[in-house]
Amino acid sequence: MNEPVARRPGRLAGKLKPREAMIEAVGEISLNEISEEALSNRPPMHPPLRADDPRSRAAKRAAEIRGNVGSMDEGVDDFYIDTREIPDGWTYEWKRRTIAGQEDPAYQVSLARMGWEPVPADRHPNMMPVRGQYTTIERKGMMLMERPMELSEEARSIELRRARQQIANKKTQLGSSPDGQFGRDHASVKPKVSNSYEPMPIPND
Repeated sequence: MNEPVARRPGRLAGKLKPREAMIEAVGEISLNEISEEALSNRPPMHPPLRADDPRSRAAKRAAEIRGNVGSMDEGVDDFYIDTREIPDGWTYEWKRRTIAGQEDPAYQVSLARMGWEPVPADRHPNMMPVRGQYTTIERKGMMLMERPMELSEEARSIELRRARQQIANKKTQLGSSPDGQFGRDHASVKPKVSNSYEPMPIPND
């Protein structure tokens, strides 16, 4: 006589409970593993930002504004230029365009002779109003101009050499005496010239 088949505790006659049927179908894995797997396949609560999403557009616009005005803690600088937008090998500077609304053609000619040319507005459309036909970039009577960095560095070297020569000439002038007077080689009359720089005192009132 065949012995009766032992049944697992909790089985119904000829049927499995839904929980046990699911366990046997996935290979005796635990319910905790099923829950973790289900959670991992669940779509995220906050989907990633799309290109046309308002939040994405707002974040992009905020980054552009910060790049145009610099530090917002210090206020808006009308003449701020993001150095990352300057082409390699070139320098940007603001040059006078008008004085009290009047142009200065002679000054513009001198700038052109020194290699300065207007920066085209279509290169940096974010620096000019969206609507309008603008060919140059202007701010409060100033125009953004460019020239090769090589020329700018050469000009700075010339200005520095001239400044040093003026200081040397002034030292020589202070150390000499007019005709008909004694020399100033004596320590009591010899001027002392210092090359250091000190801040000027600010009045309290």
